[in-house]
Amino acid sequence: MKTLFNNPGLTGADEVGNWLQQSGYRLTRPRKAVIQALTEANDWLRPEDLLALARRYWRPLGLVTVYRTVTLLAELGYLRRVHLEDRCVGYVRTEFVHGHHLLCRTCHQAVEFPGTEDLSPLMERISQDTGFQVEHHLLELVGLCPDCQ
Repeated sequence: MKTLFNNPGLTGADEVGNWLQQSGYRLTRPRKAVIQALTEANDWLRPEDLLALARRYWRPLGLVTVYRTVTLLAELGYLRRVHLEDRCVGYVRTEFVHGHHLLCRTCHQAVEFPGTEDLSPLMERISQDTGFQVEHHLLELVGLCPDCQ
């Protein structure tokens, strides 16, 4: 039973854990540790970074569990996968059902903005030009935040 995350008021680990359980998923100690680390982060995190932070709450936590947990939370809409330099992937919390992120390449700050622009004309034109059937899109803007400029 998948429930798309749609309550940006959930900020604490307990609230997110309760939401996960209400969505029909078990809240295990490893998942609690990952959620706790995520709720304390103000920027995007690579799974390896998240593992280091979450081990403060559950020492035996493994990287595979981190990947499974962030994949689940991304499918449910609580996290968004972001693409970073050197083919790396990170994750950042979301607040909008449809949003995009500004990513600082220096300090890793992530700022979400709502995806209110209608990109369907652009996607339709690209589909016609290339023959691809576009199913979804990702928009990330990477640069320097005001503090790092």
